[in-house]
Amino acid sequence: MPQAKLADVSIHYQLDGDEKSPVLVMSNSLGTTLDMWAPQVEALSARFRLLRYDTRGHGQSQVTPGPYSIPQLGGDVLGLLNHLGIEKAHYCGLSMGGITGMWLAISHPQRIDRLVLANTAAYIGPPENWTTRVAKVQQDGIASIASAVVSRWLTPDYAEQHPEQVAYLEDMLKATPAEGYAANCIAVRDADYREAVRKITAPTLVIAGAGDLPTPPSDGRYLAESIPGAKYVELAGAHLSNQQEPQRFSSSVLEFLQA
Repeated sequence: MPQAKLADVSIHYQLDGDEKSPVLVMSNSLGTTLDMWAPQVEALSARFRLLRYDTRGHGQSQVTPGPYSIPQLGGDVLGLLNHLGIEKAHYCGLSMGGITGMWLAISHPQRIDRLVLANTAAYIGPPENWTTRVAKVQQDGIASIASAVVSRWLTPDYAEQHPEQVAYLEDMLKATPAEGYAANCIAVRDADYREAVRKITAPTLVIAGAGDLPTPPSDGRYLAESIPGAKYVELAGAHLSNQQEPQRFSSSVLEFLQA
C-alpha cells in the first residue's frame, strides 16, 4: 500500500480514477479508515482522481505520540499533496475530516478548490465528553466503546436491518490503535472554528444527516449560514451519512463539484 513519508509521520493513501482528472481528497472520520469511503469510490472516481488517506493514528498510517491537533492533521494533508505534486484539490471530509477541511480552507485557501463538509461541526462539545472518552479508551481499550460509538453512526432502524454493516464498522473502529484514537479525540476536543469559518472563501457544500446525534443538522445549518455562499443538503442518515445514504451522498457531491 502506498505510504507518503512526511516530516514526522508516514501516511497511508490510495489513489483511484484517471490521472488527468481533478483531484478530490477524501478525509475519514474519527475511528475509521479510508475504507469508509468505499461506497463512493465507483461513482466519484469516474469523474475525479480520488485521493483517500488514513488520518494520522488510524488504519495503516503511523501512530505518532499524541495528543494531536487539527492544524497538525491539516499539515499532514498539505504534506501529502506536496508529496504527490498536487498544487490544488477539491476536499471532502466527514466529521473530524470535515474539521480538518475547515482549517485547510481557512489557513491555506490557495490549496482548496471546492470544499465539502459532511456530518461535522465548527465545534463539537462539551470538552469533558472527549476527556472522559480518552480516559475510557486508555484504561479499557477501544473495544469498550465500539458498540456505543457505532450505534450513533447509523439510525437505529437502518442498523437493525443491516447488521452486517454494523459489524463491519465496529470491526473498523476496534482495529483503530487506541493511542491514535485518543490523540485524535483531543484534536477534536480542542477545535473551535465557530468564528473562523466565516473567513472561508472556497465554494462550500455542507451535508448533514437528519438522524445525526454527534453533529446534528443544527450544526450543519450553522456552517451553511456562516460560510459565505455555502450550500446545504440534508440526508436521511445519521452520522455516517455516506454509509447509510451512499447514492444520495455521492450524487450530492458530484452535483456540487461539477456545478
